[in-house]
Amino acid sequence: AAMAHVRDAAGAQRVEIEALLSMGLPNSPMQGANLRIVSGNFVTGRPIGVLDGIDHQLTGRVRGIDRDGILAQLDAGSIVLLSPLGYSPTGEVFNLALEDVAVQAAVAIGAQKLVLFGSADGVRDREGRLIRQCAVDEIAALAPAEPEQARLLDTAGRACRQGVPRCHVISYEADAALLEELFTHDGCGTLVTRRPYEQSRQAKIDDVGGIIELIEPLEAEGILLKRSRELLEAEIDRFRLLERDGRIIACAALYPFPAEHCGELACIVSHPDYRGARRGQRLLEELEAEARTQGLSRVFVLTTQTAHWFIEQGFVEGSRDELPSARRELYNLQRNSKVFFKDLQAP
Repeated sequence: AAMAHVRDAAGAQRVEIEALLSMGLPNSPMQGANLRIVSGNFVTGRPIGVLDGIDHQLTGRVRGIDRDGILAQLDAGSIVLLSPLGYSPTGEVFNLALEDVAVQAAVAIGAQKLVLFGSADGVRDREGRLIRQCAVDEIAALAPAEPEQARLLDTAGRACRQGVPRCHVISYEADAALLEELFTHDGCGTLVTRRPYEQSRQAKIDDVGGIIELIEPLEAEGILLKRSRELLEAEIDRFRLLERDGRIIACAALYPFPAEHCGELACIVSHPDYRGARRGQRLLEELEAEARTQGLSRVFVLTTQTAHWFIEQGFVEGSRDELPSARRELYNLQRNSKVFFKDLQAP
């Protein structure tokens, strides 16, 4: 009897979704869309069986996904609609967990992202703060208070562990939430990824354009000394980057002077949209660690407008006479930059 209600609910929901996606009234956003919706026996189910002495009968799990069938429909321009029903070679129909269907379908077709909808604007931590992004390894420490959010976060984690690069958790109540999540850099919900969404790495020659885009506004303001593309290409190995979703949002460079056991930290820049989250400090600490591995015992910076920030990071003002001789010869008297030094402690 229960399965009959499940079939009725799934069928009614499918018809309603198909009807909404078939709309095409003049002067409406759907005018001329002519969307084709396809549903069918793309999901094979199997019974859960007897657990702890209880026979779950027609409650099942996903046994398989018709990957080729789904991809053929997608290639034909159709929207594939999957219900929480799984069909068996024996002719039985099983009631499946919708989250299980979503995860297995995404994995089977090699989806680049899985979007999960909930009533809230994403996943919130114990203090009620929206979690903008997290890696799979960080999920266990989050433990959202709301059961729905915990379930969505668990589903996102399972999908990522099985090969889906990223999952988005957004609200079905917020207007344009899906568009904002997919087509803006920071989205509007919670992003779960297999690997950290924001990564630090060594710069490559292909990054020169992104670095120029990042530093040009500060060069125009006179905060940074202007660097040509040719100079950046020649010195690209000196740079370390923070990358967020393929976009360079911070950079810094280390120029060693091995003879004096000293190194210059330069071009420490964060994108205006991503300041205030210790990204500059992170790159600074990573380059200080790199300086130690190179046998340097001291680093220095030259700055005209950010002296207080470097003081907060443990730097002490010094004299340009203390600079390595090669760097002292290049000192720009017209800029009159202040010089700050920091002794590196052994790790």
